[in-house]
Amino acid sequence: MNWTKLRDFINTRWGFFALVAFLFWLKTIIVYLIDFNLGVSGIYQYFVLLINPIATTLLLFSIALYIRRTIPAYLCLLLLYIANTALLFTSVIYYREFTDFMTMNVILGYSSVSQGLSGSSFSLLKPQDILMVADIVIVLLLLLTRQIKLDKRAIPKKQAVAMTSFSLMFLLLNITLGEIDRPQLLTRTFDRNYLVKYLGIDTFTVYDGLKTAKTSQTRSKATGSDLNKIIEFTQKNYAAPNSKMFGIAKNKNVIVIHLESFQQFLIDFKLNGQEVTPFLNSLYHGKETYSFSNFFNQVGQGKTSDAETMLETGTFGLSQGSLFSTLGTDNTFEAMPAILGQSLNYSSAVFHGNSASFWNRDKVYKNFGYQYFFDASYYNQDSNNLTEYGLKDKLLFHDSVKYLEKLQQPFYAKFITVSNHFPFTLDEQNKSFEAANTGDSSVDNYFVTAHYLDQAVKEFFDYLKASGLYENSVIVLYGDHYGISNSRNLKLASLLGKSSSTWSDYDNVQMQRVPFMIHIPGQENGGISDTYGGEIDVMPTLLHLLGIDSKKYLLFGSDLFSKDHNQTVAFRNENFITPNYTVVGSTIYENSTGNVVTHPSKKVKAEIKKAREHVTQSLSLSDSLNNKNLLRFYVPSDFTPVDPREFNYKNEVEQLNKIQAKLKNRSTSLWSQNGGKTTVDKYQSDAPELTGTDSSSSSSSSTDESTTEDSAAQTSTSETTTEETTSSSATTTE
Repeated sequence: MNWTKLRDFINTRWGFFALVAFLFWLKTIIVYLIDFNLGVSGIYQYFVLLINPIATTLLLFSIALYIRRTIPAYLCLLLLYIANTALLFTSVIYYREFTDFMTMNVILGYSSVSQGLSGSSFSLLKPQDILMVADIVIVLLLLLTRQIKLDKRAIPKKQAVAMTSFSLMFLLLNITLGEIDRPQLLTRTFDRNYLVKYLGIDTFTVYDGLKTAKTSQTRSKATGSDLNKIIEFTQKNYAAPNSKMFGIAKNKNVIVIHLESFQQFLIDFKLNGQEVTPFLNSLYHGKETYSFSNFFNQVGQGKTSDAETMLETGTFGLSQGSLFSTLGTDNTFEAMPAILGQSLNYSSAVFHGNSASFWNRDKVYKNFGYQYFFDASYYNQDSNNLTEYGLKDKLLFHDSVKYLEKLQQPFYAKFITVSNHFPFTLDEQNKSFEAANTGDSSVDNYFVTAHYLDQAVKEFFDYLKASGLYENSVIVLYGDHYGISNSRNLKLASLLGKSSSTWSDYDNVQMQRVPFMIHIPGQENGGISDTYGGEIDVMPTLLHLLGIDSKKYLLFGSDLFSKDHNQTVAFRNENFITPNYTVVGSTIYENSTGNVVTHPSKKVKAEIKKAREHVTQSLSLSDSLNNKNLLRFYVPSDFTPVDPREFNYKNEVEQLNKIQAKLKNRSTSLWSQNGGKTTVDKYQSDAPELTGTDSSSSSSSSTDESTTEDSAAQTSTSETTTEETTSSSATTTE
């Protein structure tokens, strides 16, 4: 066909339809090959990959064929074209950060995440992204300049129906081809990579939407009998506590430090001869610390919120989206703050210098039973004090002290750091470590922000010792998820003494290790354990250390110190690792060598089968528990379901002061123990932002109302607290 005939064809409605369909197919294939790591191998899989955008593209675009009027028909086709491109483009951006595909739950829960985000997404853009919009601009210009003319002849209805029918038949063929190469593709919970590889982005999105709707319907029909299998599984999975460890931290304050995006390889790592994290290294090797070298993050699309879900509830994050964002507002939980508050009279608080609505935390934390949540509104939000995701770490720890010292002891307190978050940017005045030189700025600067985080944690530990909190506290430190994504691991390989040319999925799994340390001052039997475990195991481990038997709670992990602990670590995509093997899809790697086990023995097959069954059952039952909100039907002995209306995250300084004043000499807060004086002056920090400024002079929410006179005055104004004979029941409500 020469140019004249091609031009004439494009100037028809069918021609214009073919043009935009071809352009969208072309850029979809480019994205598949350049941006997505779909694991395509062999001629058959490449063939399926090449045809999978066709059916859904033609089916979607065929909607415009039914419109008879000229301008509305062209406009409809253009809008469908632009909307589909937008979906593809956002999927690319999301994949670059999370190495995963957006699900309907992610899309629906976007508002709870976007409020805490800044411009960091721009750092994910690449030069080739111009191809995503260039064709749209060109087509629009050709239409506006009438190089492409509008065809006033409507498409006959029979032809439109024929195109729709062809699209549906082609879609069925596409699904069949996928099922041939991957049986039960749609009926089993495979990695989302498989669905996109075989069916394409559009089909995956529609399929995921239907699955989400089905889950919603299932939730409404759930009954208490749905708990039977879950109870049976969790009881079977229960690991009795180690008698030597049970209760060794009883009645101590629990301080959880969330090490944002911190991976295990940073521990003891030297860059240009300098330790990246010298303080955390010293903790890791200390005799007062119980450290774990084979501890893995198990997060899914919920990333940080998934880590919190596992640590606080002992259940996995969802297979799609974030539990915090999609279910956290309405679900019933039996979480650490509520359990400790009811069982051992703990008060509880979270300190996080980002928006309260980020990941829907302001709703979820109330359902967890957290009494206090000090979010961004309680800190000085001057732009100089902030990183991409909130308050700088040194300022978070320093500026939280005036609230921490008012908590009644024992307390359960969590600090969520953010400075070591992608894209790992830090202003020059806070840099004290040289970046790497891999050619990828995110990888290079990861060491800079990790060093800063290490310094911030050291300053906080120094304060704990100076203030007197240290000896009566157990400090838990953990990395929530990877910092360097799989797509960037090749840049990191040389720094780890590996070759990017031989890097494999085995190496990607090993990189999912994150630190887990339990630091108990006064203990001398600490050390580094090579036990395999993950974030799902933290809650039962911590409960047993505090002297609470975890058996009556529905938990999917087990005590890391128990001889009965199951060392199979499940990942959210159903891959898993055991002390002997790493399993990615159907590929088995031997941990001792990293080599593929091509001909597994009967013994190995049996071991892998048993582990896989445990993984599948764990994830599916956890999903059932959360998706159906089944804990509303299950109330353990001596536990009262949490009523979120009891908690109010406004005017929390006033709440703390009222409790303190009413308890008088029975108050156990650090403030009271220090004779009614603040301990802020005991905090030593080199943060340049603190020079010449009063960190407590932030917003109206965070003004330091911490004088004894204020406390007494506030007590005389109102008696709105509930029974305050115990600190844990002293939260005011509005």
